[in-house]
Amino acid sequence: MTNNTIRDQASGLRHLARPLSTKVIAVTGGKGGVGKSNITLGLAICMARQGKKVMVFDADLGLANIDVMLGIRPKLNLGHVLIGKCTLKDAVIEGPYGIKIIPATSGTRSMTELSHTQHVGLIRAFSTLEEEIEILLIDTAAGISDMVISFSRAAQNVLVVVCDEPTSITDAYALIKLLSREHQVQRFKVVANMLRSYREGRELFSKLTLVTQRFLNVSLDFVACIPLDDKVRQSVKKQKIVVDAFPRSPAALAITALANKILSWPTPDVPNGHLEFFIERLLNKSGFFRRIIR
Repeated sequence: MTNNTIRDQASGLRHLARPLSTKVIAVTGGKGGVGKSNITLGLAICMARQGKKVMVFDADLGLANIDVMLGIRPKLNLGHVLIGKCTLKDAVIEGPYGIKIIPATSGTRSMTELSHTQHVGLIRAFSTLEEEIEILLIDTAAGISDMVISFSRAAQNVLVVVCDEPTSITDAYALIKLLSREHQVQRFKVVANMLRSYREGRELFSKLTLVTQRFLNVSLDFVACIPLDDKVRQSVKKQKIVVDAFPRSPAALAITALANKILSWPTPDVPNGHLEFFIERLLNKSGFFRRIIR
């Protein structure tokens, strides 16, 4: 084998081993009804419009609603993947503007109580994806279940969505407390949703900051205030997302600004989070090739 051939092969292996520039963002909040899914899909559409390759993972495994919100009826979902009926690639569907969607199941209690073997199966399923994704948005379930914690730990950025209700603030604090004290997640991006003014959004953020600074060693960053907007409700009835149905509405403009802000965030050079290997194929095509070319 000639030196030129060896160099060509090494160059090819380095290309395969090159990490993909994938931002992994978990959109969570602790409480249901705070608008996580609307924000997730709005961000996805805004980014896809800019030519980004975006995937949305519906991680509310027992009460899926991403597909419902878009008026899509997938033939296959994660439930079929876990029972071996199809691969994860088979379950991926396409949404508006070319966004890729991994749909979950709805009304299936067993999906919220996965065994260790099923967790491993789900993790392995992600390793089979060959999509080159620039943004992976994880729409988590409500609450602080093991799955919510796992996906939040796996993300490079955690967006915590809160609204101006005592239960929303309390549940957001509980989620931040659990992730910081037991899983060493220290940085959180806060989105105030359904507020009447930016000033109210800042006040809400101050309430959350006051309690976290007193009891936790975490960093909170106020990244967006999305106004209360009747166009959001109208969009839901049409099974469309407000950034698509009413792009000039106040809520749509705020979500668009947040999407632009997220795109400006740097992508970490190395995976972050204890369980981020579950999207290993998205972040790093093959550690094996990296080892053999060192």
